[in-house]
Amino acid sequence: MSRILAIDYGRRRCGIAVTDPNRIVATALATVESGRLIEWLKKYLASEDVGLIVVGEPVTMQGEPSESMRYIVPALGRMRREFPDMEIRMWDERFTSTLAHRAMIDAGYGRMARRDKGAIDRMAAVIILNSFLESSSATAPGC
Repeated sequence: MSRILAIDYGRRRCGIAVTDPNRIVATALATVESGRLIEWLKKYLASEDVGLIVVGEPVTMQGEPSESMRYIVPALGRMRREFPDMEIRMWDERFTSTLAHRAMIDAGYGRMARRDKGAIDRMAAVIILNSFLESSSATAPGC
């Protein structure tokens, strides 16, 4: 089985998480500058067996696309052009940054560690990936 990679795409940084090859455990992997994401993905995908990329989809409380979609849509287009054979799905990311911050507090991270925006981005990617894994979508055909 191949890994699933999740991206919490931000204007400046992207948090990245990945599953183990059996798709059981999601682990924080990296924080990458948004402008370098494609380059980073090329290197990572060349060395690891990834079958699916899940990108956080920012939506409002009403379920409408948030303002952030205006820079995520072009990034998705670039990813799809660069990796035409890779399945790329969007996944609801509501509250992931808040949940990530809360998880860091619960895990005992100190105040300075919680100010690390990259750590929050990585944790948000883990939350997106765990949410995806817990859904039936992770076991649907094509995954």
